[in-house]
Amino acid sequence: MFSRHQMIRNETVFLFLALMHSNPVSEVNIEQHLLHSTHLNRVVIVDCYIPDGLIFSQPVNMLLVNDGQDLVKMAFEDILEKLYAANKIVPLFCVALHCSSDRKNEYGTANILDYKGRGAKAFLYTKFIIQELIPFIRKNYAIESFSEKAFAGFSLGGLCALDIVWNYPHEFTKVGVFSGSLWWRDKDQADADFDEEQHRIMHRQIREGNYASWLQFFFEVGTQDETADRNNNGVIDAIDDTLGLIDELEKKGYKADKDIYYLELADGKHNVPTWARAFPTFLTWGWGTTKELLSETIL
Repeated sequence: MFSRHQMIRNETVFLFLALMHSNPVSEVNIEQHLLHSTHLNRVVIVDCYIPDGLIFSQPVNMLLVNDGQDLVKMAFEDILEKLYAANKIVPLFCVALHCSSDRKNEYGTANILDYKGRGAKAFLYTKFIIQELIPFIRKNYAIESFSEKAFAGFSLGGLCALDIVWNYPHEFTKVGVFSGSLWWRDKDQADADFDEEQHRIMHRQIREGNYASWLQFFFEVGTQDETADRNNNGVIDAIDDTLGLIDELEKKGYKADKDIYYLELADGKHNVPTWARAFPTFLTWGWGTTKELLSETIL
């Protein structure tokens, strides 16, 4: 039995392949908007990456991306155009959100501050996404319906994307977390009673949250993301925290071979070039024309 999301996506894939055969995507157009947010009390720079021939009157696949300024640095449109030219992904409407100077407060976990009080505006950022950004995108592009909505981000932006998807599962189907700040905790690790199993905020949210069968998760981490190893087990915290969160997802009921994709990049670092290297795999995992294409992605 296919879900509604799966049926719509299958129809989108079929139509896209037919169109690509006769009229392949030649370029991705970028439209920038300056969206004033009442919740954030600031203007948000929004870059929309639109493939040639995208038909907004049909169900749209939309990917939101935090730290949209990093997509500019990696020439994200070139990544997309190469995948379209090779017929590797279906049409994808990408919406990239530039961060503000108050990034450490706007990103984070909306319901729980970290031990330094960071993330104080994360609940406002969440409101901006749900109540302002998505309605603006829908209205501005006259989108009748979404085939699916996904969210991705880098570092703290990845944690923020995961937090929003987890707490609004009926809005989203997928999340991509690149070098996610999954260490985010509500107690200083220097405190004598610090317990990483209890005080890592996102891990606890998943443990205490509800299972949504349609959600899928992509995690990327590099072996050189950092050098810290707080529990002295020989594994850097970035990898430890990511694998620990995946373990929580599996306990919740998500399957490693179906719902979760983990990409560990040898020599990968906490930087834009590494995330650019990983992005084609994320895109073909999420919106590939065939499942086989995932293994063919060149990193």
